[in-house]
Amino acid sequence: SEEDIIVEHKKVSTASFNVQTRVLTLPMWKASNTVVDLLIAHECGHSIFTDNIDWTETCKAPQQFVNVCEDARIEKLMKRKFGGLRKTFYKGYNHLAQEDFFSIGDEDVGEMNLADRANLYFKIGNFVTVPFFNQEESDIIKIIEDAETFEDAIDAAKKLYRYCKDQHK
Repeated sequence: SEEDIIVEHKKVSTASFNVQTRVLTLPMWKASNTVVDLLIAHECGHSIFTDNIDWTETCKAPQQFVNVCEDARIEKLMKRKFGGLRKTFYKGYNHLAQEDFFSIGDEDVGEMNLADRANLYFKIGNFVTVPFFNQEESDIIKIIEDAETFEDAIDAAKKLYRYCKDQHK
């Protein structure tokens, strides 16, 4: 991170960063150094690039949809800003894919909704095949991929949510 932040190790299911309190929380996993480095780099990405605003006033998409789009954006920006992190993200996600961290070993990824497939694509898409079934899905993935600002990520989340909601009817 580019600032003083508080780092805590707790019994939690995954790492997180609170943009308001500036606390980075790491799970107490027995994880490889590569995975720990991935988690820290990812959460530091939020500390640097995620705006501390109440986006819920302008975006009615659930937080999970915003997280998918914002995670893709901040990881792209972290790799751009700190070129050496490309290898860290690649190796860390490879390790998580091999460990079936995302619990997809017995799942047909193609049966998942677009939000879940987008999350997998941006995190472990180098290691698993993530299908997109039509031009609209591919366009939404491109919108997520091209997000540069937090506002762009919010707009992508709105489109992703609207598509998933329409497909669920």
